[in-house]
Amino acid sequence: MINAFLFIAVPLPPPVHSQYSILDGQAAVPKLVDKALKDGMPGMALTDHGNMMGIKEFFNYVGKLKGKAKGVLAEAESKLADAQPAEQEELRKTIEKQQRILAFKPIFGCEMYVARRGKALKETREDQSGWHLVVLAKNEQGYHNLIKLVSRAWTDGFYMRPRTDHEDLERYKEGLIVSSACLGGEIPRKILSGQMEEAEKAVLWFKSVFGDDYYLELQRHEVTDPTIRANRETFPLQQRVNEALIGLSRKHGVKLICTNDTHFVDEENAEAHDRLICLSTGRELNDPSRMLYTKQEWFKTQAEMNAIFADVPEALANTCEICDKVETYTIDHAPIMPNFDIPEEFGTEEEYRKKFTEQDLFDEFTRDENGNVVLSQEEAEKKIRKLGGYDKLYRIKLEADYLAKLTYERAAERYPTPFSDEVKERLNFELHIMKTMGFPGYFLIVQDYINVARNELGVSVGPGRGSAAGSAVAYCLGITQIDPIKYDLLFERFLNPDRISLPDIDVDFDDDGRGRVLNWVTKKYGEEKVAHIITYGTMATKLAIKDVARVEKLPLDISNRLCKLIPDRLPEGPDGKVPKMNLTNAIAAIPELQQAEASSDVLLHDTIRYAKMLEGNIRNTGVHACGTIICRDDISDWVPISTAEDKDTHEKLRCTQYEGSVIEETGLIKMDFLGLKTLSIIKEAVENIRMSLGIELDIDKVPIDDPATYQLYCDGQTVGTFQFESSGMQKYLRELQPSTFEDLIAMNALYRPGPMAYIPQFIKRKHGEEPITYDLPCMEKYLKDTYGITVYQEQVMLLSRVIANFTRGESDTLRKAMGKKLIDKLNHMYPKFIEGGKANGYDEKVLEKIWNDWRAFASYAFNKSHATCYSWVAYQTAYLKANFPAQYMAATMSRNLSNITDITKFLDECKSMRVQALGPDVNESYHKFSVNNHGAIRFGLGAVKGVGEAAVEAIVKERTANGPFRSVYDFMQRVNLNACNRKTLENLILAGAFDSFTDITREQYFTENEKGETFIENLVRYGNRFQQEQAQAQNSLFGDDDAVEIAHPEPPEKAGQWSDLERLNKERDLIGIYISGHPLDKFAAALKFLCTTHCADLEDREPLAGHEITFGGIITSAMEGQTKNGKPYGRFKIEDYTGSAEITLFGDDWTRWRNFLVVQGNTLFITARIEPARWREGVYDFRLGKVEFLADVNERGIEKLTVTVNLEDIDALWATEFISLIKSAPGSTELALNVVDRKNNMHVALQAADHKFSVKKSLIDYLDSNATVEYKIN
Repeated sequence: MINAFLFIAVPLPPPVHSQYSILDGQAAVPKLVDKALKDGMPGMALTDHGNMMGIKEFFNYVGKLKGKAKGVLAEAESKLADAQPAEQEELRKTIEKQQRILAFKPIFGCEMYVARRGKALKETREDQSGWHLVVLAKNEQGYHNLIKLVSRAWTDGFYMRPRTDHEDLERYKEGLIVSSACLGGEIPRKILSGQMEEAEKAVLWFKSVFGDDYYLELQRHEVTDPTIRANRETFPLQQRVNEALIGLSRKHGVKLICTNDTHFVDEENAEAHDRLICLSTGRELNDPSRMLYTKQEWFKTQAEMNAIFADVPEALANTCEICDKVETYTIDHAPIMPNFDIPEEFGTEEEYRKKFTEQDLFDEFTRDENGNVVLSQEEAEKKIRKLGGYDKLYRIKLEADYLAKLTYERAAERYPTPFSDEVKERLNFELHIMKTMGFPGYFLIVQDYINVARNELGVSVGPGRGSAAGSAVAYCLGITQIDPIKYDLLFERFLNPDRISLPDIDVDFDDDGRGRVLNWVTKKYGEEKVAHIITYGTMATKLAIKDVARVEKLPLDISNRLCKLIPDRLPEGPDGKVPKMNLTNAIAAIPELQQAEASSDVLLHDTIRYAKMLEGNIRNTGVHACGTIICRDDISDWVPISTAEDKDTHEKLRCTQYEGSVIEETGLIKMDFLGLKTLSIIKEAVENIRMSLGIELDIDKVPIDDPATYQLYCDGQTVGTFQFESSGMQKYLRELQPSTFEDLIAMNALYRPGPMAYIPQFIKRKHGEEPITYDLPCMEKYLKDTYGITVYQEQVMLLSRVIANFTRGESDTLRKAMGKKLIDKLNHMYPKFIEGGKANGYDEKVLEKIWNDWRAFASYAFNKSHATCYSWVAYQTAYLKANFPAQYMAATMSRNLSNITDITKFLDECKSMRVQALGPDVNESYHKFSVNNHGAIRFGLGAVKGVGEAAVEAIVKERTANGPFRSVYDFMQRVNLNACNRKTLENLILAGAFDSFTDITREQYFTENEKGETFIENLVRYGNRFQQEQAQAQNSLFGDDDAVEIAHPEPPEKAGQWSDLERLNKERDLIGIYISGHPLDKFAAALKFLCTTHCADLEDREPLAGHEITFGGIITSAMEGQTKNGKPYGRFKIEDYTGSAEITLFGDDWTRWRNFLVVQGNTLFITARIEPARWREGVYDFRLGKVEFLADVNERGIEKLTVTVNLEDIDALWATEFISLIKSAPGSTELALNVVDRKNNMHVALQAADHKFSVKKSLIDYLDSNATVEYKIN
């Protein structure tokens, strides 16, 4: 909430809820400040409900305006003396306006909830909320006390809402101004409930604590417009309260102020705010019992406030006093670096203070790495002050020296000794920059938790990501695993030596280990010194339309149509810039949205109108996926803290209330801890290799030139690997035939919108189909690996130095300016580039061409540091897949257990690789996917529905301890049947986990005897009795294990045989997919070659509109009924390999084809058309044309298979496998074989005249798995 005040002479704004009063306030902070300044208000107080989330934006925006005002003021004052009289008048007005802006006071506050019985009590409904209280920071001490109050309200007092109490208010009272708030305040509530004596006691308590800094608020929200729907009960209550407050004010000498409980900026926003409240409360606009505001809660001007409170001039005047009391201060701070514990034997701060003088520090911190003076005395002194003065420098130097010691010790493990001049120069330069920027402690902390993660916690850590991989120091310390010198990665891309900016090292951990690392960090530095970072979810363009449409009850199909009109990216404007995505700009670019805005349909028009007003409003808060703060002090000493619940562990997390883009300005150090699923897959694959093959593989030391890995890339067999998996990437890989790691880095960088257009040229140049040229000979050094094409930002930076003598810092500035299209910055640097190049003897026209080429491409150029790191992770996954396919694919599927679509895709990939994937088995399966002794993948027991972790643990533990289960009876005797109950056993049996006990079929377990008992029930009873008697025998003085002899139940002899479909469906119900087969496998050829679309494609019908389509699948469910008019209709679900579609048919369409569609398990081939609905724009009808059985279509439609194979690829193994697949499936399809001899430019066409066959999925999978084999149907 923004609390703003008003008085007669120099009025202040009234209280306002900003959008940080989530789904309650609809006022954007910049708009509030702009209105306050335009109205001549000298200050404004931001006091959102229960939080300070908007304070930093408030502070920054006012600071931005003041920064501009200083420039305008200085320019106007410089012109004033020489200006003409008419100009002088305008200049004086400008000066006066800028001076008002510079004098404007941002007042920081919060409308808090005060617990009625103390914030420690969280028992009754009375404790769930609290009285409202407006608390403002009078000065910097007050700001820090307010932070404490708000933070403790969240961390200690949260109970439905963050609550403070009288005890904390008294403890942190210094520097605070407090007022009684709205009708929800303690004094107003007690007045309205007739507790005047209690209200008076409360006034006296606040006065005793806060003295003259306590005020009583008057509010008036009278609804005068009889035509609007609004809350008219509030104003009479306010009048009752105001009368009592005036009396209390006079009796006890507590001053009155006039405020306005504002929730939106302008009067015209009232209806938009009304819709926001509907969203907040989950009600529709026409709900007669929904929550209403008075609609008088707009941000009042001084004239409006003067008119409303004209009868209480003393209350208006008192508000001026508050503004006068408030001091101006900054809430930003220099970096508050956490202290890293340096071993005392290395040195202490006290020793350094004795050892080094201030002059020693001055010289060391203001010169370059070679000891050269590079700053003037004034600039040098300024730098010392910015680093925190000499007192801080002693600590920085101690950390820097220790960092240098660790770096050179570990560099010996990375680089040959003695170090080359290049290595020494690079390390010295980086260490000097880290020291003189004041950040050595940052690197010590990061290397510490990374090394602990790797060496103590057993957590996989990525090789680096982002620009941090450009640091050789980070490489030596183990923060990254890629040699930046070898790959031309630049440190200044990470830390620009020309400007001090906080380092930002993002670290990837495996999914399971990330939490353990964070817990370790929290324990080491203290819970109160570590926090996550808040995020804000806003109403984006489409969401704003959907939200307002729902409240307005606009039909869903119209709402969806409006949303579909919103593009992902707006077209470029005349200036070459892409407009910001918002509804206003979208309307300007899209005629259909213009028509909707101008529509005579009130619902449609209002939806657009109010969506524009609500767009961008904060809708919810979240927790940053990876950002974490580590502070030297309690974080709530510097910024406000809130809490949130961890989605996975449900534990309470501490979060900063300022979001990530601004948090570092307050001095807090942000570190990013990311969870990368790929690292978990790699880790699990390595463990699978160890368990199944006994090989201890160090994944960080696999050869970077492995032939099998590059062959995998050349074949485009990248399904399941990192970064290179998409079909488009596979196509380019097959064309490129990558042969070096640099090829992979380049493809990783190029495969994205924009630079993707350069891939064909890149491929041609690699294969010599296009000449590799360089504009200047010196460019070859840095463009050779990318065949003369500029791919990386680092190439632009390096070449700018070579061509035009740019410094390291200037080259990074150029990179940033080109990447972000900073036109003014580029225009400033262009002459320097041209002049620098000419000074080196280069032709100006060539230099202009290079510059223009860079400008065209640099906005797409990628960060090579990031591309290199992630290409290495990708290479590791490809290496594992190429060399240990079963172990890798098992790990990949284990990490995608909840995604059946991916599991299905990976199982298909296993088949194409000829890796056998088997169902679950109690004698081989573990919790997740694993690899058995024969190299086949086993489905995990934990993936079977209804089988809990305890059951899996009991089975695996017993099997590991005492060997495989010899029979189902042996299983029942040994496994803990409390953990593995009858329902669990039934699910395991249906999923096929007991199929290895071949003497009993799945059907027999569920066959009843003459008593109506199933065999599985008898088995469980047998197992329980056996284990009970065995336990008794072990406890007997004379008994032993061999004493237990119980006749085991015999399986039923007669058991009904399940059909293949029934068996597969039971299996799928429990596993989620068909694993031992698929009902559609026999029709795979028809589905692949005769269908024009797939079931999954029917979800979005728009691309199919106007076309006849064919698709096939199996009916998995159907229902039928009658419409309100008595006409028949039916709905059926059909499924193929890609997914499922649900289709509804009416009238004759349903009646004609229902016999095909109602039978679950029918496999059908459907012909239909998709047509736009006649009266509903954006809706597409499914018009059924024909339904046939897939078997019939498959029989007559697959007439001939033609296979083309290279002569050099035919060997005895290929021929044997191919012939075996043909002979195993007799049918009616003809076979033609084309053998091509490319060397001699010959081919032979063969026809199998005496043998016809059926094209089964196994044959298609086999042909697909051979990249050099081509085939076609008919």
